[in-house]
Amino acid sequence: MSCTVVVDGFYGDTGKGKIVSFLSIVDKPAIVTRTGGPNAGHSIEYGGKRYKLRIIPSAFIYEKAQLLLAPGALVNLKIFFEEMEITNTKGRVWLDKQTGIIESKHIEEEKTSSHLMGKIGSTGSGCGAAQADRVYRKLKLAKDFPELKEHITDVPLKMAEALDKGDVVIVEGTQGTYLSFYHGSYPWCTSKDVTASGVCSEAGIGPTEVDDVILVLKSFVTRVGEGPLEGELSPEEALKRGWAEIATVTGRARRAAPFNYELAKRAVILNGATQIALTKIDILYPECFGATKYEQLSSGAKKFIESIENKLKIPVTIIGTGPNTLHSIDLRKEKIYQS
Repeated sequence: MSCTVVVDGFYGDTGKGKIVSFLSIVDKPAIVTRTGGPNAGHSIEYGGKRYKLRIIPSAFIYEKAQLLLAPGALVNLKIFFEEMEITNTKGRVWLDKQTGIIESKHIEEEKTSSHLMGKIGSTGSGCGAAQADRVYRKLKLAKDFPELKEHITDVPLKMAEALDKGDVVIVEGTQGTYLSFYHGSYPWCTSKDVTASGVCSEAGIGPTEVDDVILVLKSFVTRVGEGPLEGELSPEEALKRGWAEIATVTGRARRAAPFNYELAKRAVILNGATQIALTKIDILYPECFGATKYEQLSSGAKKFIESIENKLKIPVTIIGTGPNTLHSIDLRKEKIYQS
């Protein structure tokens, strides 16, 4: 049995999609279950192509993986069918009958809300409005749509059966710890809990089934929309450092700040993290671009990694050295499996 939950330790945008796609190539999971909704985008660069996905799990590049959408997830059907075509995954993408469906009225409700669009900085994807309808027990679910009949399965049961057989299961979270409805910078947050506990609840997997929680941290911190960001740099300084980024879903500029050890420490606690995946180290240390072995990293990069491990008290086991899925260093055998 091997179940890994992958979550973001900051405000989203840390590269969870890249990490999940890498794990899919290396670990060959039988099942990958995605939580969350289309208000969060994951970018995957592999095989000479770049994919920007909002619903289909990032592990689609491993063709033997079954791709599941959690009972607690939210799905926009137009985006769902478009992404299934883009990724050529028809026949191996499944929704649970309980998966919530975002309708046009939810998107309209958000886009006309001065509070959500103005004060909070919502993506306008309809997730908050749909989640509110779910709380009122009036949201339509996947089982209510005939066009989804051939795509519905029992997601918690599928995961349980896979784990009973000793298969690998990955649960892919969305957004970031500090966007959590309960643990984030309320009210500048999302409409649900996106920590590891919330992800497991949403997917339908019990905490005792989880072997590892991989906390994805970027080598600097970014945030889209409103809300606090300690140590925030000016747009000019972020651009100078190479930290200026554009959000996958909204196209808005991401605000940037240096790596925050205190936020990272708390994220370890909130998620029960057992490992860290550190991404974009090549942005801080360009000489590390494309490295696939730890020995190829510069001394500065190694010291940065060691400082994270010393302060957070858990190992950095995966290191992202570029945008491509294969621009990665896997230290799990060295630091976990043989310990």
